Amino acid sequence: MTTNRRILKYLNLESSRLDSSISQIEVDMRIPQLATPSTQESSANMGSNVQVASNISRASDLLMAVTSSAEINRMKISELASEAMEELTKLALAREPLWQCNIESNTEFLSDIEYMREFGYTSASLMEIIRMVEVGDSQSDLPRFGNNNNSEFSMESEHRPISTMDQPGKPVSSESSRAIDYVKMKAVNLVQLLMDLKQWLLVFPNIVSRGKLVGVLSSTRFKGNYDGTLQVMTAEFHAPTPLVPTRESYFARYCKQLDRGMWVVVDVSLEKMFQFPSTNFRRRPSGCLIQEMPNGCSKVIWVEHVEVDNRMIHNMFQPLVSSGFAFSAERWVSTLVRQCEWLATLNSTSPPTSDCKSISQAGRKSLLKLSERMTRSFVSDISASPENKWRALPVFGAEDVKVTTKTSLNDPGKPPGTTLLFATSVHLPVPITQIFSLLRDGESRIKWDMMSYEKETKEIAYIATGDHPGNRVSIIEVENRATKEIEIFYLQETYTDSNGSYVVYAPIDQFSMSALLDGANPDHVAILASGFSILPDRPMADDESGGSLLTLALHITEGGATEEYIPPQTVQNVHNIIAGNVIQISHVVLNDGENSDESDP
Repeated sequence: MTTNRRILKYLNLESSRLDSSISQIEVDMRIPQLATPSTQESSANMGSNVQVASNISRASDLLMAVTSSAEINRMKISELASEAMEELTKLALAREPLWQCNIESNTEFLSDIEYMREFGYTSASLMEIIRMVEVGDSQSDLPRFGNNNNSEFSMESEHRPISTMDQPGKPVSSESSRAIDYVKMKAVNLVQLLMDLKQWLLVFPNIVSRGKLVGVLSSTRFKGNYDGTLQVMTAEFHAPTPLVPTRESYFARYCKQLDRGMWVVVDVSLEKMFQFPSTNFRRRPSGCLIQEMPNGCSKVIWVEHVEVDNRMIHNMFQPLVSSGFAFSAERWVSTLVRQCEWLATLNSTSPPTSDCKSISQAGRKSLLKLSERMTRSFVSDISASPENKWRALPVFGAEDVKVTTKTSLNDPGKPPGTTLLFATSVHLPVPITQIFSLLRDGESRIKWDMMSYEKETKEIAYIATGDHPGNRVSIIEVENRATKEIEIFYLQETYTDSNGSYVVYAPIDQFSMSALLDGANPDHVAILASGFSILPDRPMADDESGGSLLTLALHITEGGATEEYIPPQTVQNVHNIIAGNVIQISHVVLNDGENSDESDP
């Protein structure tokens, strides 16, 4: 209670402090030098390279809007950030009736009525609706509020929702959620992960496709100290499938230390100030409250509150996305927890745990860094980002299979020339745990992989990357059944949490694998990531029940392909492989994982 009182006391002073310091703010609105498609910049303490997107749509328009009448706009953004910080802090600490619980999925969502009463301008008509609800009057002719975290707004207020271009005035969905977890990292280090663009992109690759720092409005100018830092950013958020449109946002990110060991990092959209008519997504005050704990961990309370037009989502993913679960606070927090576990594994000097063969410390680091790049590439490549120009496969009956071409030049981490990425999503009436168990098992690969016909596959070594036994980086050996010769290896990373599971792999030849085990630079190993994302088909409190949304992606080289042309034989061959894999996976999981050798592909 003492900490909460300090926070509230602090919040009362914060707005006036920001106003008084506006004249002292030094602004640098120059766009930072960003990596080109053939150049990667490294982040030393993250153990990996990361490529920052060189162009987010309309970022230059935002830059012009912010710099026009710069002093007035700086003042408005600072005031907006201060209000957003106050709102986020209250949302993070609030209880019922502001937050309601969805019993089916065991998640929290905001009551629209309570939210508008607490934070928005409330009209006389809305007050009458609230009064009628409270006293139990008939509501048959009233709009529904507060019982669904995907409700639609239509009342007049200063928080009026965005409207779509083609149907002006049509309200959009509101999604809200809150999640609380403990992260094995000090609060000040978590703040750095969130405020440094490169590190932020590395921490959340399965959520953030692209990001760009437009400018810094206020900072301490001391490296690593983000207290009072206010910056303008653009970002694109995605789900791991081509069938869910990305969400592009223009926002201010503000960081403040509220008390000793207590930080807040808040995002708030700037579209309300600088209109972009085609924007279909707006971020209300969202972010996290971070509290240092005595054991070196941090308590993180994450809040997501957005407005979005979800009408373009494929029917298969509608229940998951429209519920707010696909982009929920739980997803952000679980990703943060997993990434901190991965960093702890990377920096660990303790002996390996339960490896099937000995791997040196240098070899462990090389494998972990390469697997991180592989997984980051996979989740980015299978998204609906405009950079992935998906089109339907030109085969009758294969309209649900998508293909995109990618070209690499002078990048030692990718094969040179044009590569083809094929992807499709299917619904399976079995829980994600059952599918994940099948796909991650090295010895079970012959049950579903059409390309493993007449081969033996087995996991010969692994590195645990978290507490869950399925969170690991593995070496899968592929042996020819007839000759008993090793043909190739797969580097495979698997991980799972309450929001979904991933199985990502890339073929690696024996020479490269040997070099990696000796600690060679993984940036010089060319790989193409393929694999699976497995999401629940709807929000469920128990991941042992319900159905699954399986997205399969296959990335191959094809010397005869261009951005405009794919050889027909390649199209047909890949379609046969993908269709065969889907059929085999379905057959195995629908028969409780039992599959005889005679039914192997």
